[in-house]
Amino acid sequence: MDGSRPASGMYDVQSMLSGLDRILASQDAPSAVPFLDDALTGARTLGDEAAELTILNEVMGLHRSLGSHERALEAAERALGLVPRLGLAGTDAHATTLINAATARRAAGRLDQARDTYAQALEVAGRTFPSGDRRLAALHNNLSMLHSEAGDPQGAYDELSQALSIVEAASVDPGRDVDVAGTLTNLSLVCHDLGRDDEAERLARRSLAIFKAGGHDQNPHLAAALAGLAEACFRSGRHADAVELYEQALAIVDAAYGSQSPQHDVTLENLAQARTAAAADPGPRLLVDASSARDGGSSTVDSEASPGGLDPALAVPRMTGLALARAFWEEHGRPMLDRYPEQRGRIAVGLVGHGSECYGFDDDLSRDHDFGPGFCLWLGEADHAEIGSRLQADYDALPATFMGFGPRVTTTRARGGGRRVGVFEIADFFQGLTGLPSAPPADQPHLWVTLDEATLAAATNGEVFADPHGAFSAVRGAFLRMPDDARLARIGQRLGMMAQAGQYNLPRMLARADGEAAWLSVAEFVRAAASLVFLLNRPTAVGYLPYYKWQSAALRRLASRPVSRLAGVHAQLADAQRLASAACFGGAGFGEGGAGAAPARRGLQAAIDDVCTQVVAELRLQRLSASDSTFLEAHRDEVRARIGDPWLRAL
Repeated sequence: MDGSRPASGMYDVQSMLSGLDRILASQDAPSAVPFLDDALTGARTLGDEAAELTILNEVMGLHRSLGSHERALEAAERALGLVPRLGLAGTDAHATTLINAATARRAAGRLDQARDTYAQALEVAGRTFPSGDRRLAALHNNLSMLHSEAGDPQGAYDELSQALSIVEAASVDPGRDVDVAGTLTNLSLVCHDLGRDDEAERLARRSLAIFKAGGHDQNPHLAAALAGLAEACFRSGRHADAVELYEQALAIVDAAYGSQSPQHDVTLENLAQARTAAAADPGPRLLVDASSARDGGSSTVDSEASPGGLDPALAVPRMTGLALARAFWEEHGRPMLDRYPEQRGRIAVGLVGHGSECYGFDDDLSRDHDFGPGFCLWLGEADHAEIGSRLQADYDALPATFMGFGPRVTTTRARGGGRRVGVFEIADFFQGLTGLPSAPPADQPHLWVTLDEATLAAATNGEVFADPHGAFSAVRGAFLRMPDDARLARIGQRLGMMAQAGQYNLPRMLARADGEAAWLSVAEFVRAAASLVFLLNRPTAVGYLPYYKWQSAALRRLASRPVSRLAGVHAQLADAQRLASAACFGGAGFGEGGAGAAPARRGLQAAIDDVCTQVVAELRLQRLSASDSTFLEAHRDEVRARIGDPWLRAL
């Protein structure tokens, strides 16, 4: 995408991942192929092998899902070769790459080679992944597919059972967790191979209920859940229900993978069989609703009174704010710039700044304010002085509604100087977001501590749709390149807060029966740990932690990425927050270890200890500390010693 090569010579991985998220969210996986090809070319041109490894992991998954197995295998070979070159052998990045490579080999039918690679992945993951890490569940899930393809359904069932145990234990809300739903779908299909049709239907209903309860209507894996229940209906003679479910599954498959994909062919074949059977005997109509599916039961519904049975909205991909902005730009904004032939080569376009859509976290609830068709146009000072007002007038004349959305409802704080779309002068735009027209100079790292991470996140999020001149992307990219002394200073501060709040003050506040102070200690620990995860992953690669509202969503997204550092921390922080209320306010006499709080307190302490253990291992891996102490304050001193600037070192 435009603007993906910062001036420093490091490839802008964050922009690449944001662009890929946008493409996949629009259910247009085939268009991700040239996008990732361009990304690989950019990373290789810059010689950024760490970025290349991240991209190759994405390439493996994409081409595997599209059935382009040779491309996936090529990416696997290259990625495995990069691991030792980057000094990552034996790390969680190595384990993740092995898992992806093994899965690509399995999908390509190279079962013996896949089995060996999975064995290596298990060995490395066992040493590097924390207990309960969801990636362990994914590994068992993939091993189950290997067993299935080798004709061993019982082995597949056993692996999936392990995966389900891991992901349910790691989940804060298993009843809405898409990973739980996906594992249940896979178990359901294996049950058919074992002749356990009743269990298969019960599991399929549970899976679909989770997709519905969690609002995962845009997730391509919903197609598998629908197809799983369709298979159960078909086997029980409910052929008309099977047709309906397969039709919805096919619509999702085509939107996500295209009508030329292997997934389309398989689903279409199953649908054809169901239609043939339904023509001869439709069978009883037993349609699914969320409440009955949660219990594994079924509801008899009059097929004429309730045609369709399942919620039709499940099959409709959701339009995100970024996708809407890009489509609006392509349809109406790009032609508008034809009126400015002399300046259009210097005008950048995109959506960056405040608002959930800029982070990619918007949903239906986000549409009640500051949502609708719109984008930003960024101009240099001279061009803005010359055509800014005229261009803004042309922008204001664009249609107020587009693709069924709009007109845009604008809140008071998003007007005037705080407006989020329209025409901006580049320096003024960043001044409005950060208080500075451009990033502080690299040789003045002390100025960076005046910028909090949420501010930096707002200045570097979103997407740039076009930037032929590169001026906007250069300023935006500079805000991503926090000097290492400033980053280390923040890392030291976060370690100090985690030690003070979570390791020292929390137990003392609990012992004093001061539930309010204990609860606040947990909050401070979680906030500092979340920031630390982003800092140790480096802002140039993953951006910055956004403000509190999107903190958990940002951690979830980062944890799901291949080669993400400290991917297991999010699950433990989620557990810590879930347990905090019971641990701090869990019953009379909790300060003396009363029964109402004791189990939650033990779980809370275990979650905090696990986070600290993961952090220590990562600090040592990155050679930011040589200490093996479990108390994070000791590592703060080690990190400080590596800061060159004396003022920052004294913070």
